[in-house]
Amino acid sequence: MSRKYFGTDGIRGTVGQAPMTPDFILRLAQAAGTVLNRYELQNTSERQEHKAAAGGGSRAGRATVLIGKDTRVSGYLLESCLEAGFTSVGVDVVLVGPMPTGGVAYLTKTLSMSAGVVISASHNPYPDNGIKFFSASGTKLPDGWELEIEHQLTQDNPCKPSVELGKARRLADASGRYVEFCKGTFPRDKHLRGFKIVVDCANGAAYSTAPCVFRELGAEVIVIADQPNGVNINEGVGATHPAALAQAVQQHGADYGFALDGDADRLICIDHSGRLYNGDELLYALVAERIATGQVVPGVVGTLMTNMGLELALQDLHIPLVRAKVGDRYVYEKLQEHGWHLGGESSGHLLVLDKHSTGDGIVSALQVLRAVRVLGKPLADILSPVHMMPQVLENVRIEPGYDWQANPALQAACEAVRAELDGKGRLLIRPSGTEPLLRVMVECHDACSATKLANQVVAAVGEFVS
Repeated sequence: MSRKYFGTDGIRGTVGQAPMTPDFILRLAQAAGTVLNRYELQNTSERQEHKAAAGGGSRAGRATVLIGKDTRVSGYLLESCLEAGFTSVGVDVVLVGPMPTGGVAYLTKTLSMSAGVVISASHNPYPDNGIKFFSASGTKLPDGWELEIEHQLTQDNPCKPSVELGKARRLADASGRYVEFCKGTFPRDKHLRGFKIVVDCANGAAYSTAPCVFRELGAEVIVIADQPNGVNINEGVGATHPAALAQAVQQHGADYGFALDGDADRLICIDHSGRLYNGDELLYALVAERIATGQVVPGVVGTLMTNMGLELALQDLHIPLVRAKVGDRYVYEKLQEHGWHLGGESSGHLLVLDKHSTGDGIVSALQVLRAVRVLGKPLADILSPVHMMPQVLENVRIEPGYDWQANPALQAACEAVRAELDGKGRLLIRPSGTEPLLRVMVECHDACSATKLANQVVAAVGEFVS
């Protein structure tokens, strides 16, 4: 059974257009709440006692959901819809307001919540918004859970009588708890004194927490894009617009700059020279620090888009790279499958599972700075063994429903390209999960060759859809 509403990272779309409409979000909360209450009935009294002691929900036999959001103006609307939907089916709600995705995951776990919900469209512009769920253990919901919620959406989820309605409250010290957690992922015997850091908060969810974390660890911090107004999230700033960060790093003579996205689960880094480091490179830095300090790194998980240059550099360290489908949830599943700790995406989603249960841009930045501090050399030197290959990515629009895999011209072009690459590069073709697009990526040592080979494949796709 395929998912109708959930994509690779929750449900996302333009607010006011299906599915991001008030009536749907209310029904989604009712369906999710009904599913959660079924599971809650199976929980033991021991978990309920733990939940009460930790400051979480305390009413036995009912689910409790923690809801956080980014800074989009539509967050107020969607938060109200979720609160109404959950409480109408007897689920208690804890509201934390603007909070990074990693913070929602952490608080969901540490407060023994039944689930966590993040209202965010990540790096998308402000007219968009989204809903993503976290399990009680602070991880993205697996496909099976999302399918169960979608099935429940087709059922009747009536409002409970007043005596059974859920209650809602706000957690006043949510930000402080999360800041302390982030600081705790940095070595206790280390500090950030002597570092001058620029932090780009993308006018998003981390606008108040990220600067606190770095300052309280001793860094001199210059903050940009920390004045959200509901409509300026990701606008010319953040991880998808690194030019603003590069300019600030140069202007202030900073050692490093870190750009987060709207919900602060991804990270891009820039050093004093203006060099930009993506997720693949930052992942290598984390591996290098662990190897240098005698820790065992049995393997690393990337995605289909992970640069082959990282794979070759890891091979030199005798560390295998396993590729998952695109999406940090799939990276997490592969890490769990192998019992490994380190993984990530080129886009800047990094997973460090012995520090956190999900991707967190602030925690990731601290691990990068840890590598710089422990190894005693700049990031550029740490990454000298990594030679990133040029990647050319083309998006080709196709008609919905077309079986592109049955296109003989495309198959012939792919065979020709792979023969020319001769194992020294990669060709990847995958359909978009959200649009009628075919994504064509070619990676090899020479950018001109990559462009030429990608165009050969694109031309073959064009013959098929024209």
